[in-house]
Amino acid sequence: METLSLNRSHGGTQGVYRHDSAATGTPMTFSVFVPDSAHGKKGPLPVLTYLSGLTCTHANVTEKGEFRAACAQHDIIFVAPDTSPRGDDVADDEAYDFGKGAGFYVDATQAPFARHYKMRDYIERDLRDIIAENFPVDMSRQGIMGHSMGGHGALTIGLRHPRSYRSISAFAPICHPSDVPWGQKALTGYLGEDRAAWRQYDAISLIEDGARTAQILVDQGTEDQFLKEQLRPEALEAACKAAGIKLTLRMQPGYDHSYYFISSFMAEHIAWHAAALKR
Repeated sequence: METLSLNRSHGGTQGVYRHDSAATGTPMTFSVFVPDSAHGKKGPLPVLTYLSGLTCTHANVTEKGEFRAACAQHDIIFVAPDTSPRGDDVADDEAYDFGKGAGFYVDATQAPFARHYKMRDYIERDLRDIIAENFPVDMSRQGIMGHSMGGHGALTIGLRHPRSYRSISAFAPICHPSDVPWGQKALTGYLGEDRAAWRQYDAISLIEDGARTAQILVDQGTEDQFLKEQLRPEALEAACKAAGIKLTLRMQPGYDHSYYFISSFMAEHIAWHAAALKR
């Protein structure tokens, strides 16, 4: 693991790192905030992984998410990976919503993307292992959260691994990718036309197929430009109600899809995860 930068902030250390991923076959960059309390009597600390949205890297939430003060207050380590493999030999697409910056947290099976686009495996195995080996984390206390495409990733990864991730939250997630343009394009391109292969990457389908978690927190802006066509929170609400999953869906008046929205409620999400991740 290579350290790219270290900065003091809010009584902790914000680092950016790079390592070679066996899953993607490429170098991958990620950021980690570690409160000083991780090195004292309170450590090791619970870890919260944040998955970013379309066009983003690790840097978007690291620079604009305003999470560090809350993480220091609640003794949480915060991890932010990239959204796709990178490099000159990595397949790409001209559109912003497919290819680099748009890995959708799936393991691609279709050429030419199958070679490197293994973001499910990267998050569930490679990133988990590099964090466990190099930082003062308590891996029995993991939470996961994300925004938009990353909210989809947090929901699906959390639902697939309820024993690993004790808390799940999201900002404006793509709740039902099989039923919206962003998701249909990505799932077809990465996985092919067989919709049965899509179900493990769709939160609604996972719940329908028996996946369960204790509770989920979702914040959604009412003025989000993607709300009606792409996000479908009402589908998640209906699925959770039918399955007996406690969903807290907060429709936030006047907020859009941006980091102005995310940063406004980030501290509340971190406090919610901290309560769920207590020993």
